[in-house]
Amino acid sequence: MELKCYLYDGWKPRIRPASTRRDWMDTAPEAFPYRCLPLAIGNSHGWEILSPCGFEAVWNGGPMAADVTILTDEGTEPHDAPVALFGLGTITFHVAGLFRTSPGWNLSVSGLPNAAKDGISPLSGIIETDWSPYTFTMNWRFTRANHRVRFEENEPFCFIAPVQRNIIEAIEPQYLSIDDDADLKAQFEKWSQLRDDFHKQVAISCPADPKDKWQKLYYRGIDPHGETAIRDHQTKLHLQPFGGALKPDIPEPKCPVSHHDLNPPQTRQTDDVGTLKRDWILQTQERCRSLSAQASAIFRKENISGDEFLDEHYAPGRPVILGNAIGHWSALMRWTPEYLAARLGDSPVEVQAGRNAGGNYERQKDAFRQSMPFSRFINEIQQPGAANDLYMTAYNSASNAAAIEPLHADLDNIDAVLDGEASGARGMLWIGGEGTFTPLHHDLTNNLLVQIRGRKRIIMIPPSQYGKLYNDDHVFSRMVDITDIDEASYPLAHDVQTYEIVLAPGDALFIPIGWWHQVTALDFSVSATHTNFKWPNDAHQTYPGL
Repeated sequence: MELKCYLYDGWKPRIRPASTRRDWMDTAPEAFPYRCLPLAIGNSHGWEILSPCGFEAVWNGGPMAADVTILTDEGTEPHDAPVALFGLGTITFHVAGLFRTSPGWNLSVSGLPNAAKDGISPLSGIIETDWSPYTFTMNWRFTRANHRVRFEENEPFCFIAPVQRNIIEAIEPQYLSIDDDADLKAQFEKWSQLRDDFHKQVAISCPADPKDKWQKLYYRGIDPHGETAIRDHQTKLHLQPFGGALKPDIPEPKCPVSHHDLNPPQTRQTDDVGTLKRDWILQTQERCRSLSAQASAIFRKENISGDEFLDEHYAPGRPVILGNAIGHWSALMRWTPEYLAARLGDSPVEVQAGRNAGGNYERQKDAFRQSMPFSRFINEIQQPGAANDLYMTAYNSASNAAAIEPLHADLDNIDAVLDGEASGARGMLWIGGEGTFTPLHHDLTNNLLVQIRGRKRIIMIPPSQYGKLYNDDHVFSRMVDITDIDEASYPLAHDVQTYEIVLAPGDALFIPIGWWHQVTALDFSVSATHTNFKWPNDAHQTYPGL
């Protein structure tokens, strides 16, 4: 769908992708309104047009246009000033652009969603911009006489979003009994019970961490059984800015306005000019890549050759899912919990235990190392509620080399990309139950994550977003879970570019060095991390640290 804004010489509309931020949401206790995903998505579901000037206006209560007085800030150009045009207590903004949409698409025009303004209210409209050769105005109507209203320069006065024409008339709404959909009824009632139980538990335990005070099922796009509801669930929008050769040179604001400036003040990780410039370059490059699916998407490929993998993924550092990469491995069919228990029996293994009691279980891995019989480990990770408390991770691989050696017969190599003769060619195992979680981090090597049993959800973030990720210690972020952050504490993270992948058994994900990621097991899961590529993978030796 195309959205174009045609300009005459001198027309300089200030348009930007809408922000999720709202002052009243920021100042709420624990910024809790951001927990409402529909609210946050609604905030950013379009583009904002910003006022080219600051001004004050007052209405005396009369019906005529002259009953509204507008006083603009010093230096305002006459063509930028709003006017009282229609009477009835309205003020009018002229929008300096002629908008056109693709055939069959209208433009919804309104005020900023979820952003009330005392004493005045925006008027909304739907415009057929696919054929109309006319500009439009944005109008606001006073709700109270003799009340002075102020708009700051660069404060959003208009919100636009394309809507498909006729689609609403084709909808046939109807009432139905909930008994007509037994599955929906069962899911709702399970969710209702889970919600009640959750609220009771919160009332008893009073969690100190704000993110533990809400249930997050809808936010994460999962049903009451913990299953992914849809593959295109969105927790953030990434709208493109208006571009083109005639993009206006928008001036800096005359004075800062909370969350409404073109460049809003934000908490930075560093004030070093070189670092800020580097982050700007990286993020600009990422926006350019996002213009093309071929340049930015994470593709799934099967039967990839070594040369293709090297040229298109390993050398440029672009992730890829290698579909059905281990279809020839016996482990793919054999490695049930029962099979693994039978093969390893009571052999002692090292695992990460008691993780639920320690928030820094990844940063302080040594403190959570524990030895136990494998049979006990495999039994405990399948118990209800085990979740993230017990996990055999890649960090335990060296200690477990002898114990898991009997499993090597079920493994093989991925000849196109991995060196089967290298040290550690059978990879580093991850074995855990549903809900095991690896927090947000990046690695110091190129990795191939091979999924042998179960599924894992991986959230990936390109290195270009480093400046927004609050890296405070080695390879870790202060934000443990990018899908569950306190935006008031981490304002830079609200528009981080993310990619979500569900890795199925038999598939392998190439994670290039520097790509941030977090991993959640959706089922009982066995994975293996491989670093034994055919090509150099030793950048960690020159890592400067943090």
